[in-house]
Amino acid sequence: MGTGMARKRKGRDISGWLVVDKPAGMTSTAVVNKVRWALDAKKAGHAGTLDPEATGVLAIALGEATKTVPHVTDALKAYRFTVRLGQATNTDDGEGEVIASSDARPDDAEIKAELGAFVGEIMQVPPKFSAVKIDGERAYKRARDGEDVEIAARPLWVEELVLVDRPDPDHVVLEMTCGKGGYVRSVARDLGAALGCHGHVVALRRIWSGPFEAEDGLSLEQIEALARTPELDTHIRPLEDGLGDLPELKCTPEGAARLRNGNPGMVLSAEGVEYGDEAWASFQGEAVALGLYRSGELHPNRVFVRT
Repeated sequence: MGTGMARKRKGRDISGWLVVDKPAGMTSTAVVNKVRWALDAKKAGHAGTLDPEATGVLAIALGEATKTVPHVTDALKAYRFTVRLGQATNTDDGEGEVIASSDARPDDAEIKAELGAFVGEIMQVPPKFSAVKIDGERAYKRARDGEDVEIAARPLWVEELVLVDRPDPDHVVLEMTCGKGGYVRSVARDLGAALGCHGHVVALRRIWSGPFEAEDGLSLEQIEALARTPELDTHIRPLEDGLGDLPELKCTPEGAARLRNGNPGMVLSAEGVEYGDEAWASFQGEAVALGLYRSGELHPNRVFVRT
C-alpha cells in the first residue's frame, strides 16, 4: 500500500440492489463499474458472474446489500441456452476452436431421453477455460498456455433441464434451473458427448437468479441514459430483497440496539424457525442483522449499518 493513508473511495453511501439485464460482449465486472459510476455509489458488487458473451440478469449489490450476496449466489437460478450440436470446441462455447465434429444429429426424443441424466445431484467438471482455480492459478490461464488442464468434478444440484425449442437439426434450446456453481458450458459439452454428436453453447441467457428476474432488469442503455439522475435511484430495490428465502424475525427495540452492536439480540419467535436456523432480524421493516436463531435470540454474523 505504500506510506500514508489509503485513498478513500468517494461516492454515496447507498444500499440496495440494481437489477441489470446484461448485454453480450461485456464482463460482469465492467457492468459493476458502470453501475457504480452511474449511481455515484461508494460500494458495489455482483451476485454471480456471467460469462462476457452471456446476457440476462446480473444483480448488482450496493453498499450494505453486498453482505447479502452469498444468499443470492446460493439461490436457484435459471438459464436458457442454445447448444450447437455436431461440434465440440476447446472452450465449450462459440468463442473457441472446433476440436471435434460429427455428422450425427439426434432427434428430439433422443435428446429428451438423455436430459434426465443431468437432473438431480450430478457431478460436473467445469470447462477448461473457466475461472476455477487449480493450485492457486485460474484454469483458463493454464489452458491458454497450452497445458492439459485436469479439473476435478464437483457436485451440482440441477432442479430441472428441459428442451424448449429445436429451431433446426444443428441447434437445440434448453432451459436449466440449478444451484450454485453450475456451468452451462459443461452441460452442453457433456450432453453432446452423451448423445455421441458433440456440442457447445452458442447463446446463453440467465432468466432469473434467486429473487431477481431479467425482465425486471435495466439495460445498459437505460443506465447510461439515467446516470447520475434521481430517476435512476427509483430503480434501486431494497437490501431486504436479497434475503428472499431466509425467514424474517422481528426484533424488540432492545434487541435491535444489541444486534446493531454485534451482540445477540432478542427476536420474536416465528413459525417454522428452529434452533440453529439461519434468519434475519428486522426492526420497523428494515433488516438489522443476519445470523443464527437460538432460543429467542438472533446471534448475528452480519450487521447492517444504516446511514
